[in-house]
Amino acid sequence: MADVQTQPAPQAQPIVNDENRLLVIVVYGLYVAALLSVGVAGLAGVIVAYIKRGEATGTIWESHFENQINAFWIWFALFLVGIPSLILIVPGLLLIGFAFLFFLYRAIKGLLLALENKPYA
Repeated sequence: MADVQTQPAPQAQPIVNDENRLLVIVVYGLYVAALLSVGVAGLAGVIVAYIKRGEATGTIWESHFENQINAFWIWFALFLVGIPSLILIVPGLLLIGFAFLFFLYRAIKGLLLALENKPYA
């Protein structure tokens, strides 16, 4: 009889069941909801990101928390500059629209990367 060698089946990537991963995904969800709640959910999200950032040090989730914090403050600054610009209507609307698109882009990109267990880059 011939020796039949079986090769082990390729293993799938392990499912990461990590509290930080879940919180990263929740914060991104809050950020998307912030666009519908006039920023209130975003404020809750940035607070969670600040609280949990320290626990994620040295993991791929640290980059997501940093992205969430940076995205919030950039959006907030653009929004604050856009409010007085509304006097001129078009520039203010363009700036506020850009701020929301920027925020939405960063949230969706981060969410997709988090779902794939990849750092935000």
